[in-house]
This record gives sequence, C-alpha cells and structure tokens, in this order.
Amino acid sequence: MARYLAQIIVMGAQVVGRAFARALRQEFAASRAAAEARGRAGQQSAAASSISGLTLQEAQQILNISKLSPEEVQKNYEHLFKVNDKSVGGSFYLQSKVVRAKERLEEEMSIEQADKTQKEQSAQQPPET
Repeated sequence: MARYLAQIIVMGAQVVGRAFARALRQEFAASRAAAEARGRAGQQSAAASSISGLTLQEAQQILNISKLSPEEVQKNYEHLFKVNDKSVGGSFYLQSKVVRAKERLEEEMSIEQADKTQKEQSAQQPPET
C-alpha cells in the first residue's frame, strides 16, 4: 500500500513539474517577444528622430501637444501653419518647423500603430508548447 502511495506521489510530482516547466517556457517566450517588440519600437523612434532632426518631445512642444492624437495634431498644425504663413507676416522658418514637427509626430503615431498591430497578431497566435 505504501509503495502505491509513493508511486502516486512521484507521478503527481512529475506531472506538476512538467506543467510548471511548460508554463515557464511559454512565459519566457512571451517575455522575450515583448522585449523584442519594445526594442524595435524604440529603435524605430530613435531612427525617426535622427531622420527628421527633431525628437518626439521637441515636436510635441512645437505643436503644443501633450498626448499623441491625430485630431489634436491636425488641429494644432493647421492653426500654427496659418498663423506663420509668410503672406500674413509670419515666419517661413517657423512654418517649416511646424511642418517638420507634424511629420515627426505622424511618424511616431505610425510606429505606435505598427507596434499595436504586432502585439495583436502575436496575441492571436497560439502559444508555443
């Protein structure tokens, strides 16, 4: 009787151990995928900053935007572009800064959208076993 009880305990421990190891491997894989996605988004954002010559913070300050929303970006862009029009006494330099800031923010929004799409696709895929 004691022998059977010991076998049941050993088999139960093996089953729990395998399940725990499998869950741990899945968690490591998910963590690694999330880190890679964050890394790609960070690299893309840094590349966009170097290409446009503006950091994300500078672009947000130029267009007076606290959070990225396409509607707010477009509204502030149109206002500042009209105000700085050379025909109404504005500055072409400031107008070009407004355009560059809008381009930089649009690039950042597209990076964020691509990152969201990537996360959704990876969430829909079945976990590796």
